[in-house]
Amino acid sequence: MEIYKDTSSPANQQFEKLLNSQLSKNKIEEGKIIEGKVTKITNKYIFLFIPGLKSEPVIDVNEVKLMGMNEEIKEGTTISVLLEKIEDKNGDVVVSAHKAQKIKGWNKLVKCYENNELINGKITQKTKGGVIVEHIETGSLMFCPGSQISDKPMKNIDHLIGVEQKFALIKLDMVRGNSVVSRRQVVSSSKKEDKAKIIGKFKVGDIIKDAVVKGYSSFGCFFEVTTDEGTIDTLCHLQEISYSRVNHPDEIFNIGEKHDLKVISIDMEKLQVGCSIKQLSPDPFEHISNYQIGNKYKVKVVKITDYGCFCELEPGLSTLLHSSEFSWTKKNISPKKIFNVGDQIDCVITEIDKDKRRVAISHRLTIENPYSQLEKSYPVGSDVEGVINNINEYAIYLKLADFDIDGFLHSNDLSYKGNAEDELKNYKKGDKLTVRVLEIKKSEQKVRVGLKQLQKDPFEWFKDKKVNDTLTVKVISSDNKGLIVIPEGSQIEILIKKSQIAMSASDARPSRFVGGERIDAAIAELNFEKRKVSLSIKLLEEIMNAKAIKEHSSPLSGKNLPFSSLSEQLDDKKNKKESE
Repeated sequence: MEIYKDTSSPANQQFEKLLNSQLSKNKIEEGKIIEGKVTKITNKYIFLFIPGLKSEPVIDVNEVKLMGMNEEIKEGTTISVLLEKIEDKNGDVVVSAHKAQKIKGWNKLVKCYENNELINGKITQKTKGGVIVEHIETGSLMFCPGSQISDKPMKNIDHLIGVEQKFALIKLDMVRGNSVVSRRQVVSSSKKEDKAKIIGKFKVGDIIKDAVVKGYSSFGCFFEVTTDEGTIDTLCHLQEISYSRVNHPDEIFNIGEKHDLKVISIDMEKLQVGCSIKQLSPDPFEHISNYQIGNKYKVKVVKITDYGCFCELEPGLSTLLHSSEFSWTKKNISPKKIFNVGDQIDCVITEIDKDKRRVAISHRLTIENPYSQLEKSYPVGSDVEGVINNINEYAIYLKLADFDIDGFLHSNDLSYKGNAEDELKNYKKGDKLTVRVLEIKKSEQKVRVGLKQLQKDPFEWFKDKKVNDTLTVKVISSDNKGLIVIPEGSQIEILIKKSQIAMSASDARPSRFVGGERIDAAIAELNFEKRKVSLSIKLLEEIMNAKAIKEHSSPLSGKNLPFSSLSEQLDDKKNKKESE
């Protein structure tokens, strides 16, 4: 091979000029789609001629078959390819027809997406989460999620596979080159246009004849309405079915039945028509003037809930009987344990609210208040028999006499003596007791009773006593806190605190007493309202010392007093007088 090094010759310069003009004309650049002419086809390869390239690029025959173009490709035909490399490591030109087709298809999809245009495609196969859709024009594969196949659930889509139809592009991933399409949007859009035309023919107040029951749910009944323009579905809400209480539409309707409807609302944005059946008949609440608050009427139980019963004064005129109005005495009782649907019961109207269209009734007002009966038979201060039916940590509850009323007996009202909690342990369910009525609150439905009130109050023993009086007491026991004593003639145990045993700290020892001793003490505190009394030996010593000082203040008195502290006080007084 001859190598030319001299490029200054006219011939070489002319050749260089021709070569550059040819390259610039074809704009040969890697990454661009260019047109190539088929020059030769073999069993394995297709040879192309592309002006401006130093050698002929080749395409694998399988690549053309994969594209579905193997029958179209013949010698002399033109095909678009992507120029991947002008020269690889082997010196060959690398091109791809499949990639060129994909890029062309992607560019077209981008244009349709930007212009919000629908594309033609067909479902080729099912895949996880949806289906694969092939773009008819370019052969590009796209993904359609299962939720975007139709506007309603479909168990079988075999009839859609391979059928050319319209799709809407809803997402393009420019980085990954993925596209997502929706058939649902096309179907819904078409239906919306038709539905808008149909709904536009209606206005509020129109009567729809012979609407067919299509289905129902817990919140209403769906009807199919047929017009000259087409068919639409409309909802009659549960509250618009009847003036009477309706638990579920299936209590009234059967699938396929025909009913007249009244249009009560139209929403063109949501394309919804609201209808009513009950508004086709007179409102029974207009008869509410026939009923008076405080009067007793027969009502029919039509529905039972956890919080009460819905009843009818007359067909269509509903009212609520709340559980709190069932009984005077039974609390938090389940309505199902008292009433059944269909029961005819007596009730008194307690409220009529015409603005809120609400009527409240009471069943217990038809029965005399047992608390009033109890007050008549057993006024406050009287005694009544009761049976214990419940005991908790601080009180006893008794069923009083023949009344269905529980009396509240607090542990502090069991006895004047002993510990209240210990007293509770002496009683059990079923025990019969005679108690005294202490308080009746009819408005709060409460009765308080007492047991100790039937006993003589031991605190009355102190009614003729006063503070500083001296009492003779018997020591029952002693501990670090002081002495437990009982005044002679009394039944009340009293604590003399350790600090109140003696004036001298060395003598204020509870251990000096073993029990059984008779000693004197003064009343330090006496409160009849709080039923509280305090005794003090120390106070008695102080009182006696003060008395002795007053009576024996003369220095010539030769009497010895049995109080060590008293002699010291006398000496102090003697010295004081001498100094004067």
